[in-house]
Amino acid sequence: MSMTDKRCVTSKAVKKVKRPTSFGAATSRYHLEASLSTAPHFPPSLRRGSVAPGDRCRLPATKMGALARLLAWLREGRQSRRLILLIVFIALLLDNMLLTVVVPIIPSYLYAMDDNASTAAESVTAPTQPPSSSFQTIVSLYDNSTRLTTGGALPSIPQPLLPTTSNVFTSTSELDCPNNSKQLLNENVKVGLLFASKATVQLITNPFIGPLTNRIGYQIPLFAGFCIMFLSTIMFAFSKSYTLLFLARSFQGVGSSCSSVAGMGMLASVYTDDEERGNAIGIALGGLAMGVLVGPPFGSVMYEFVGKTAPFLILAVLAILDGALQLFVLQPSKVAPESQKGTSLVTLMRDPYILIAAGAICFANMGIAMLEPALPIWMMETMCAKKWQLGVAFIPASVSYLIGTHIFAVLAHKMGRWLCSLIGMILVGISILCVPLAKDIYGLILPNFGVGFAIGMVDSSMMPIMGYLVDLRHVSVYGSVYAIADVAFCMGFALGPSVGGAIARSIGFPWLMTIIGIIDILFAPLCFFLRSPPATEEKMAILMDSNCSMKTCSYSTQGTYPQMSNEFETESED
Repeated sequence: MSMTDKRCVTSKAVKKVKRPTSFGAATSRYHLEASLSTAPHFPPSLRRGSVAPGDRCRLPATKMGALARLLAWLREGRQSRRLILLIVFIALLLDNMLLTVVVPIIPSYLYAMDDNASTAAESVTAPTQPPSSSFQTIVSLYDNSTRLTTGGALPSIPQPLLPTTSNVFTSTSELDCPNNSKQLLNENVKVGLLFASKATVQLITNPFIGPLTNRIGYQIPLFAGFCIMFLSTIMFAFSKSYTLLFLARSFQGVGSSCSSVAGMGMLASVYTDDEERGNAIGIALGGLAMGVLVGPPFGSVMYEFVGKTAPFLILAVLAILDGALQLFVLQPSKVAPESQKGTSLVTLMRDPYILIAAGAICFANMGIAMLEPALPIWMMETMCAKKWQLGVAFIPASVSYLIGTHIFAVLAHKMGRWLCSLIGMILVGISILCVPLAKDIYGLILPNFGVGFAIGMVDSSMMPIMGYLVDLRHVSVYGSVYAIADVAFCMGFALGPSVGGAIARSIGFPWLMTIIGIIDILFAPLCFFLRSPPATEEKMAILMDSNCSMKTCSYSTQGTYPQMSNEFETESED
């Protein structure tokens, strides 16, 4: 060992050597090796008693070790199913935060914008006369009447007019109890169309994203979804007209299609076991639930006390962090197509069992989709709700959805996913029927809690069963089937706000809730057919072969992901 290498040894290690001047002696070498082996911070080459040439430079560079370990962990994470699950969780979280953060902001913002425009138009068109005229006009804000007076001097204004005029402007700006109820009802249609634009675009995009993932893999579409969502968030932050807000909402639909289809397909390809897949999808839906939970109160509080731009800028920063994680772990520049061609989208859409599962997803989520644009306007009309209350009213539904997805991700596999979805559909209908009975914001707690909990039951049951049906009846390539699941989800959120807004304007909010509640209850018995779906003849032959179980015949071969569990590896060895 040279003198340079000796300086790398700590003083504590050197003191334990009996004869430090004679490193060649056997006893000294023994004590040196023993002392070095007890120092965990030394590199392996030094612990064995010999120093590698490169270790002399590595020992003092402890500050760079943390960054190197982080990069190594990220590289190893490309083979980790848990880290992939985390990426999908964050992607769904941010997507649904952006989806719901606008729920309390848009109705109030559009009403204030339209009311200010109408007020400015009235002030411009109001007839005025010069002071020298013998006739003067007074526009009364008390009873919206116009009075003509003669003479050069203004008549005396009654005392009640002054405080009334002040109150009118205060209530219009604060939106505690809007005066123009007709204009407020007209907002149902505008808000409904804006909310539905995202789901409509997503509905159109999904049939293209599903087959695309089969050709190029899941990484590139997932990263494209992040980029589009980031641009949409920036557009929301700085848009000040209905047209730009509509474009931002529509643009978000393309990004949501990429994130949801690629994310769910990636999880289904990684978790090949049915029970593990159900648990993983339940955790991923927890990200969706967290976004739905945090979005409305976060948006309403930030809009009330900071302004419209702030919540969207915060979401943009979080989106950048998610994109950086995807770049390090998934490396979306690589194309990783599936090894075999999956079942066509048309064939999957003809499968009656897949259609029943998709229908349950559609009608269950249509209930909350109708509530999002109509409930804030109904609260402003009947409860004189403040801005922050418009988003807080959705907290019970969001919390219960988070609870429901986590509980029934495990429980649904044991009790039967068909039974879980059947009970959930009935509970959705009953809870929605109870929403119009509320007289204040506190009366909305229990019905909204029931709505969210029941939708969590349906989603956590039907999302895994879509992958199970493909394994059982078709080729196990999952991009197209989760495109169908996302189409069903989008149909609920496209038809819900658009049709719901028109119905609420025509016959009222209570009748709107009655219609969708009855539809959910009537659809529930169809879930019974998912109790024991039959396999196709080809799949049945595979299942009857004693040498090949369903788990061993998984066709998902995305090369960057582990496909087999430890259980399977043990079974194959036996």
